[in-house]
Amino acid sequence: MHLEEFAEGTSLLHRMDPRAKILTLVPLVVVTALSRGLEAPLLSLAVSFLLTLIARLSFRGLLSRLLVVNTFVLLLWVFLPFSYHGREVFSIGPFTITREGLIYTLSITVKTNAIVLSTIAMLGTSEIFSIAHALLHLRAPQKLIYLFFFFYRYISVLHEEYTRLRRAMTVRCFSAGTGLHTYRSIAYLVGMLLVRSYERSQRIYQAMLCRGFDGTFPVVRHFRFTPRDGMFSLIMLLLTVAIMVIG
Repeated sequence: MHLEEFAEGTSLLHRMDPRAKILTLVPLVVVTALSRGLEAPLLSLAVSFLLTLIARLSFRGLLSRLLVVNTFVLLLWVFLPFSYHGREVFSIGPFTITREGLIYTLSITVKTNAIVLSTIAMLGTSEIFSIAHALLHLRAPQKLIYLFFFFYRYISVLHEEYTRLRRAMTVRCFSAGTGLHTYRSIAYLVGMLLVRSYERSQRIYQAMLCRGFDGTFPVVRHFRFTPRDGMFSLIMLLLTVAIMVIG
């Protein structure tokens, strides 16, 4: 389970200061989410798509993530066009689809994809440790940063434990069904995952204490804000202002 698939690369965004990417991404996401109509969301989507091209991200990896997100967005298309008041476009039996409902749903779809693409392009091109380090420099709450870091870092470890237990069940010819044996086996799986997660957390904590962990991570290498980072930040802020003016 590779959670930092896009962090490996040599593109411009991979070499950018994470602080600059965070400071420019947050306004872009907020302005995109609060924009109205279709013009501003479409401009934001174009900017997000341009960022993915600059980052030279894998099209297959992006598509897999967009499919997951748009699976939930698809549910909006089932309800919103029929429940939004406005001018009737056409009817399907007792249900009426309105023009305003279609525009509103399309706007949500465009904004969702724009935010996902820009987030992947900006934050996905940095390692999780670099993002946590940048948040520390930006004076974010340390406890929240460490909680976020450990959650992100060890979710893959939990997935490995689950895969190991699931493989052991498969070797013992376990076949999922609807009987009591299946429910009992799944309960054992969840229980063993919790126990092993707790044991692994204790070992990790002892290893951190042996390395001198005292509640903070010692940082050896620090970021350097270059003119390239400043130029990128200025361009992104100007684009964000343009989206805000249009929206």
